[in-house]
Amino acid sequence: MKTFFLPALLIALACSSCNNNKDKTEKTNSKDSLQSTTANTGAVNEKMSDAATIMSLPQVPVLCYHHIRPYNPRESASMKSYSVSPENFAEQMKALHDSGYQTILPEDLYNYLAFGGTLPAKPVMLTYDDTDLEQYTIGAAEMKKYNFKGVFFIMTIAIGKPRYMTKDMMKELSDGGHAVVGHTWDHHMVTKYTDEDWKKQIDEAHTTIATITGKEVKYFAYPFGIWNHASAETLQQKGMKLAFQLSTKRDSTLPLYTVRRMIVPGTWSTPGMMKTMKTTFSH
Repeated sequence: MKTFFLPALLIALACSSCNNNKDKTEKTNSKDSLQSTTANTGAVNEKMSDAATIMSLPQVPVLCYHHIRPYNPRESASMKSYSVSPENFAEQMKALHDSGYQTILPEDLYNYLAFGGTLPAKPVMLTYDDTDLEQYTIGAAEMKKYNFKGVFFIMTIAIGKPRYMTKDMMKELSDGGHAVVGHTWDHHMVTKYTDEDWKKQIDEAHTTIATITGKEVKYFAYPFGIWNHASAETLQQKGMKLAFQLSTKRDSTLPLYTVRRMIVPGTWSTPGMMKTMKTTFSH
C-alpha cells in the first residue's frame, strides 16, 4: 500500500521534568488512580497560549507503532524497523503500566499545550498508523488489559481491505474511548499537495472517518512524518487542533502542528524502549 522509509530513529525528546512540574501535572494518590489510564484534563486558561509558551512546555512522550506482527526474514531491514512482535508489544504495554504511565488522548494533549490543562504525573500517548488489522486484534486487545487508550491514524483507502480494519472495527474503537483520526486517503506526502489533493486527502478522508465514528476529526498525522511550514499552516486553516510528525525539529511558530512522535522499532528491547522514552523528549 505504501513505501516505507525509516526517519531518524534518534527521535528524541522525552520529558523527565514532567514528573516535577506541579503546575502542569496532577499527581495520582492511590493504586487505583495509577490504573486509570486516560487523563481527565481541564483547560485552566481562557486564552490560548502563544507559540513561545507552548514551545517552553515539557514535551509528552508519544509512541508510534505500525505493524504488530513477527518479522519475516525475507523482508527488508527497514520493514523490521516498522514491525514490533506481539510478544514485545505485550511486554512494552506491561512495562508502561507497571511503571505508572497513564495514556492520554489528543484532546488531553491539546488542552495541555494550548490552554495549560493538567496531565497525569507520567503521561504517554500510544499512536498507530495506517489502519493495520493487527492494531485492532492485537494492539487494542493488549491495551484493554490496562485500560489504556490509543490513537489510530486512519488511511481511508485501506478501510475494509484484507489485512486492514473494517468500518465496524473503527466504530468499536471510537465507541470504546480510543481516538480514530486522520492519516490521509492514500498516504501521499502533504508537501506535494495541490488544491485537489487537499480536498481528497484531508477533507474527504476526514468526512469518511467522521461518518463512521460520528465524531469530528480534529487530529492528523503526516504521512512518513514529512511536513513543511506551508502544510502546517494549511492544516491550521482547516481547523485541525494538532498535527503529528516524527523526529524532526518542531516549527517554533506552529508547535501544535508539528507535535513529535517516536517510532518504536522491532529491533528494540523493552528496557531499551523504556530507556529511550525516558531520556528523550526533552528540550
